[in-house]
Amino acid sequence: VQLQASGGGLVQAGGSLTLTCTASLNFFSIHVANWYRQAPGKQRELVATLTTRDSTNYAESVKGRFTISRDNAKNTVSLQMNSLKPEDTAIYYCNGQRQGGLYDYWGQGTLVTVSS
Repeated sequence: VQLQASGGGLVQAGGSLTLTCTASLNFFSIHVANWYRQAPGKQRELVATLTTRDSTNYAESVKGRFTISRDNAKNTVSLQMNSLKPEDTAIYYCNGQRQGGLYDYWGQGTLVTVSS
């Protein structure tokens, strides 16, 4: 299984970016989708989750600014990021899990840099 993350880049504070994770056919219809991020010198943290039943959960630091969504027709999960802050700078990773993490797949990461 391959997950392909894209959409990272350089943006000014207050700007927006959309990250996209592309997977194989129907992957996200049976896997919980997660976006993680890892900032320099910090541990990887869970940013957003989308379950197969369309429940979402967000880290407190991104609530109200980030939105995770799924497009079944395109086999993608996206992370819309608005009102970006310099502290959002990190490598963002998409992840798919099922059966409580027994099956756990990662994308390669995409760098988001927010300038002040």
